[in-house]
Amino acid sequence: MDLFSNEGEKQRNLLPYHGTVIYYGRLMPTQTANHYLNELLSNIEWKNDEAVIFGKHILTKRKVAWYGDKEFEYTYSNITKKALPWTAALLELKDIAEKTLGETFNSCLLNLYHSGEEGMAWHSDGEKDLKKNGAIGSMSFGAERKFAFKHKESKQTISLILEHGSLLVMRDETQRHWLHRLPPTKQTHKARVNLTFRTIENK
Repeated sequence: MDLFSNEGEKQRNLLPYHGTVIYYGRLMPTQTANHYLNELLSNIEWKNDEAVIFGKHILTKRKVAWYGDKEFEYTYSNITKKALPWTAALLELKDIAEKTLGETFNSCLLNLYHSGEEGMAWHSDGEKDLKKNGAIGSMSFGAERKFAFKHKESKQTISLILEHGSLLVMRDETQRHWLHRLPPTKQTHKARVNLTFRTIENK
């Protein structure tokens, strides 16, 4: 099931069962989104992502950064990261996400995809440090990319296009029952920056 036409789909649950995903579309004018994209590309401490898979250390082309209210430690793919202090631009974007969603977040994991050749495999954000069934606000800048969900049992898939300056939220039991991914594409050579605002507990 593809939801490439986002008009009319906004603020409606895109998942048929076992979770909540709402796409709010573009939250700001193109000029404002361009400003934030440039800020994020220039002033974030980007590093190549790392993972330990079957005992092998992997370094990805995709770059990541981790920011938060304090030096939260966050572990995924057997690699632990320590949060950096917020930048002014990140605090502005966090405020936009919180007011739009009616949530509060204390951290943000950022991903930089240099071109459509870089993506993310099927996964769910079920790390033990995350608030159980908490909201994850996903804000996108740069290249428009397809984003897909797949139910862990039924294998049903749903996809949509994430626009420049847009916001999507995943809530409730979404991470327990659904995988998501950013498939690679040869259709774009432009960079994309994704911010996922999260709530870390017990730290």
